Order: sequence, then C-alpha cells, then structure tokens
Amino acid sequence: MNDVFTKHIMFDKEHWALCLLDQRKLPELEEYLTVTSVEEAIYAIQQMVVRGAPAIGVSAGFAAVLAARQACQQTQSDADRRESLHSLLERLACARPTAVNLTWAVQRMKTLLAANPNTSACHIPELFLEEALRMQAEDVRICQSIGHHGGALLHDGDCVLTHCNAGGLATAGYGTALGVIRGAIDQGKKISVIADETRPLLQGARLTCWELARDAIPVTLACDNACASLMQKGLVQAVVVGADRIAANGDTANKIGTFGCALLAQHFAIPFYVAAPLSTIDLTLTNGSQIPIEERPAEEVTRIFGKAAAPAGIAAYNYAFDVTSASLITAIITEVGVLRPPFTSSIAWAHTVSAKV
Repeated sequence: MNDVFTKHIMFDKEHWALCLLDQRKLPELEEYLTVTSVEEAIYAIQQMVVRGAPAIGVSAGFAAVLAARQACQQTQSDADRRESLHSLLERLACARPTAVNLTWAVQRMKTLLAANPNTSACHIPELFLEEALRMQAEDVRICQSIGHHGGALLHDGDCVLTHCNAGGLATAGYGTALGVIRGAIDQGKKISVIADETRPLLQGARLTCWELARDAIPVTLACDNACASLMQKGLVQAVVVGADRIAANGDTANKIGTFGCALLAQHFAIPFYVAAPLSTIDLTLTNGSQIPIEERPAEEVTRIFGKAAAPAGIAAYNYAFDVTSASLITAIITEVGVLRPPFTSSIAWAHTVSAKV
C-alpha cells in the first residue's frame, strides 16, 4: 500500500497543527491544508477536505487537541478552560450529521477528560494528543482486520463493484471497502474493481481510482447509471461498500446511490457487503429511519468543477447519503469478523466480543 494513504492525516506537534491532504483537489493536485483551530477543522470537515467516516473520526480526535489548546490560551482559570473546551467539543461534534464516527471521537475525548478531573487544563492537549495518535493507529489495525476477514469472502478472479471512496483516504489508512480488496490481494487472489464515479462530487472517479491506480490494482471507472447494465452483463461478482452509520438492526447509511446498488445486487443475486468498523455502528438507533441524512448545497449538483451544469435558479436534491435496508445486505464485515443476518443479534454479539478484547 502506498505511504500516502497513511500520511494524509498528520499532526505537527512542533507547530500544533493538523495537516490534511486536501481531497477536494485530487487527483490533479496533492496539496495539504494546515489546520490550527477548531473553526478551521470544522471547515475542513464540512467542505470535505477530509471525508469518510473513520477519517473524520480520526481528524476529530486531532481537532480535539486543537480545541484543548485553544481553551488553554483563551481563558484564565482551570474551570473556565474546561468549560470552554466542552463548548468547542460540542461545536466540533456538530460539524456534519451523518457519520457517527465524528461524535464517537468527540465522546471518546470527553470521557478521557472526565477521567482526569485533576489534570491541569494546560496539560489536556498532551493527554488528548496521545489519545488521538492511539485512535489513528487503532484505525489502521482495524481496517487491516476488516481486510483480512472480508478478503476471505472474495474469490480469485472476482471483479468487485464499489461506490464512493472507502479506502485509505476515508480512513487512517488501508481502508474499509478497499481494505477488503487489498486483503483479498494480500491473500494471493487476483481482484479487479469497477468504481462508480459517485456523483455529484465524483469520489469514486477522483479518489477510488486514484488510490487503486497508485497501488497498481486493476480498476475501471463507470458512470453511476451503468450499474444495472454491468451487472446484467455478468461483469460484477460482488459489491463492497463502506458506511457512515449503521443502525442496531443493520440498516446502513452510505453515500447516495448505495441503496440503488444494493437493490440491483439483490435482483442479480450478487453478494452485497458493507465493510465498517464497530465504531460506525450506532447502537442508540434501532433502525435506519432514525439516521440523520445530510443535505448539502444544491450547487454541488447544478455546477461541475465551477461550471454550470443546469440553468440558473434550478432547484436540486442533494442528499449526501441514503439508507440501505438490512434485508439487502449479505454481510457486514467488521474487525471482529463477518456479521450475518439477523444483524440485531450478530451486531450485539460483535460489541460483546469487542468489549472483552
């Protein structure tokens, strides 16, 4: 795997800055955005400088470090600093609504803060940095485990359809959906990929194809609306996607268009796999109807690369995600193993196993 996929999220302690590979500019330019405040971190998350649920979670961990440093610099007493930090963390947690890893990461930092009530507020940045680095390393290991378990599900010679980008760029490295592909290749299997372009921001074209080409993994780009035809022609043997939030019953929110891929996969009897860490499963939600779905600016649809793609003043639906029913999902691939229906039971089992590790 190319080193860039583990270095797209870096923390510069000397300057107390978060350095993010600006995914908006790929594949043409590889430029980093330097983030030194919570406000800048929120901007980077909202504007999709960094995207993908696990990557957002890891970035939020480092953003919490910046929050702790801001709080220490802005106020005088320890009590005031902690209050300021809580306020900054709340703002960070609300940056985007769908990917649960964002709130998961912030809550992890809040729990750490509560566990250290006597630690000076000006020592909190160091404490948070240790935790953020731990989260980053954990995510790479988790994705490698997902790749190992998921790779075993693919057969030598399979062509896998993906939707959006769930690779190293969407995580701390290795990837979830692309991690499954990398895992199968690591197991000696020949795997090729069809990447949906993923309108409106073309993450499949710009990011997935870029990642796979860098790793010399055979990939062919396809228009989103070619999915049915490709399956009909027998060109797809499995579908593997990531997830931004999974309800307790297995209903899964992922990039808009995923639901359609799942419906088509069921029609053509093609296995449909979701690859995600347990941190993406939200046990507080009983089903997918409770998952908040982000609606992004209409301009992302009506304009392409800054140029008009529709007449001025045209309204546009731009839901960033849709929800795929658990009934359409063959299996959910996690770091503790492959979860099968009924997902309410297998998801509960997975969290029990994880808690014992």
